[in-house]
Amino acid sequence: MAPEPNLPGETPDVQDDPEAYVGLDQAAAEELARARGWSTVRAVPPGAMLTMEYLVGRINFEVKDGVVARGWRG
Repeated sequence: MAPEPNLPGETPDVQDDPEAYVGLDQAAAEELARARGWSTVRAVPPGAMLTMEYLVGRINFEVKDGVVARGWRG
């Protein structure tokens, strides 16, 4: 069996706007993201070093002082 594709455009992605979470408290944003179908929710502090791999179904939150400051796919 071939591995599942993991590149943008190869599989259906969650239809949600990651920027819509900006201003939400981290816990509320994570709960809402999972309820909307994101399989992986990652929260990082501002300026965190991250790898550049894209993971279908993952939403990333940059969290400052417990509040989502930025959201993006992959």
